[in-house]
Amino acid sequence: MIRSIAWALASGISLALSTGAMAQPATAVTQSQKLSGPLATLEADNPSGGLPDLPPSPSAKESTIFGGAIRKIDPVRDQFMLDVYGQRPMKVLFDERTQVYRDGVKIPVHDLSAADHASVQTALDGTGIFAISVHILTSIPQGQFRGRVLRYHYSTGELDLDASPSPRPFKVQVPSTASIFRKGQSSFTAEQSGLSDLRPGALVDVTFVPGAGAPGEATQIAVLAVPGASFVFTGNITGLDLSAGTLVLVDPRDRNSYRIQFAPSEFAGSQNLRVGQRVRLTASYDGSSYIASEITTY
Repeated sequence: MIRSIAWALASGISLALSTGAMAQPATAVTQSQKLSGPLATLEADNPSGGLPDLPPSPSAKESTIFGGAIRKIDPVRDQFMLDVYGQRPMKVLFDERTQVYRDGVKIPVHDLSAADHASVQTALDGTGIFAISVHILTSIPQGQFRGRVLRYHYSTGELDLDASPSPRPFKVQVPSTASIFRKGQSSFTAEQSGLSDLRPGALVDVTFVPGAGAPGEATQIAVLAVPGASFVFTGNITGLDLSAGTLVLVDPRDRNSYRIQFAPSEFAGSQNLRVGQRVRLTASYDGSSYIASEITTY
């Protein structure tokens, strides 16, 4: 869009100068005469005479990766909505600096289209969230799947996982030989894990191999959270929406990004929270979201 605006401005100036030349006698312009108006602005911003360059991309050092579905692409405003499971849709900005890949092959940014499965590397660009890179997968990769448990069928050993935004669940067979364990903070992993952790709402990472019937047969299941579990997160705020009562925090211990829900009216000084601030918070997982019960700023 930046380049488009520059071309439009330059074209408008060219047309105005051409019209003026037809109406008045031509006069010589010497180097000592100074340009004024939009033409002078263009020359000052870009003395080489070409189109103005795009600013550098936001630093990838503080980037956050989100997985979800790309929806509502707006090529005029250079933005799209990213549906991340269990979270509010996120507005993401993009432009010619954004690197776009489909199944590992780089494609032009103007070929970006809606997709059910995408991994988006983002960074703050002013007050907006900017897409540094977009990796689109035309199908769910075989071998590993992260999702929320819908139901475990004890009679058949089949596990149903939410594959949102797809209306059909992702199914995998869980044999008796599958390894099931808790992964994450010591307070969570201290408790024994097993089939009882495959309750509705649990967050899991499933590693599987091709199998008959179901899409695969699980070899191991890492349980990341179960409803009612409590967690302590420490890190810098990378996203904040006080009106919605949500913040995004990157915990340096596991380098994962967590979206936390909180009620601003219940936390004194919550109006003073800001992006980049270091916080420590206690949150419980309710089966769909992390809900903060305590927030401490540093």
